[in-house]
Amino acid sequence: MQRNGVQSSGWSMPAEWVAHAATWMVWPHNQQLWESDWGVTLEQVQIDFARVANAIARFEPVKMVVDPSARASAAALCKTNIELIELAVNDSWCRDSGPSFVCHPELGVAGVSWRFNAWGGKSAHDLDESLARRVLDHLGLEGFATPLGNEGGAIHVDGEGTLITTESVLLNPNRNPGMSKAEMEEIFSRLLGVKKTIWLPGDPDHVTGDMTDGHVDGVCAFARPGVLLVDATHDRGSVYAEVARENRRALELARDAQGRSFELIDLYEASEAVDTKAEVFCASYTNFYIANGAIIMPAYGIEADQAAAKVLATAFPGREVVPVQINQLAHGGGGVHCITQQQPAWPVRG
Repeated sequence: MQRNGVQSSGWSMPAEWVAHAATWMVWPHNQQLWESDWGVTLEQVQIDFARVANAIARFEPVKMVVDPSARASAAALCKTNIELIELAVNDSWCRDSGPSFVCHPELGVAGVSWRFNAWGGKSAHDLDESLARRVLDHLGLEGFATPLGNEGGAIHVDGEGTLITTESVLLNPNRNPGMSKAEMEEIFSRLLGVKKTIWLPGDPDHVTGDMTDGHVDGVCAFARPGVLLVDATHDRGSVYAEVARENRRALELARDAQGRSFELIDLYEASEAVDTKAEVFCASYTNFYIANGAIIMPAYGIEADQAAAKVLATAFPGREVVPVQINQLAHGGGGVHCITQQQPAWPVRG
């Protein structure tokens, strides 16, 4: 059941580290997209997706949306404990096209369906624009629609009323022409239970070539309330270095919903892994995913993987850090977090 932005009080979006009922993903099947636009083979990308799905499935249920045309390839590469759910789709970025799940202390779990337009009309989305609603229908959960053009990768929450996003995404005229920050913050408050929205510049000059225009999940990630892992680079002279500095500066000046300043932990990117011939390559270790009892970490087969794993192990004591190599997936401009979406368990715990 879908309601146009009308929500009972008490709904909120839990932090990613709460217990999950499942992880949602979408199986890649669009050969034209991957092989013409990103310069990798579909089979290589499917192997990377399966690596991520199989790693998560060690810790919690995985529900894989599969276009009917691609069921055979998904079944061949995914472990048998991964549930395959046939739904027609365009693309495979579940963080963005799937629902953002919210919880209520009495009413349980529901989902928000953002107005998904494929990152400002950059790709076909006639099927993906309804994916969030169809996932919620499959689960028998209530859905809340909104006119806000947004993607799940554009927001991070701490579960205590703080949301972090980027101006280069949400204020971009390709998403929300004419909509003000105040109007967006009201939507976050009403649908996600947010009390404080922190705006980072993101990638205002589009120096990275990232088709998302600067999603926050490539900039930083919460370790816990008040503590952020921040994407950093050792290459001080690169065009990205100034982008990273400006986003870090904004975080240094920010206060969360509880009035705290942030502890910032640098997580240096996998710059040695970047394919210089690629149009775009996601080298951000902050694009990890928090699963039940684990951190599923993007890895590239380079020495920097070990350094990143040590930082994440310190930031998340008690969770197993699981590096998963994603070099082919990274050519599509995304990482582990971009292709996953958490469904929180209810009642919320952890």
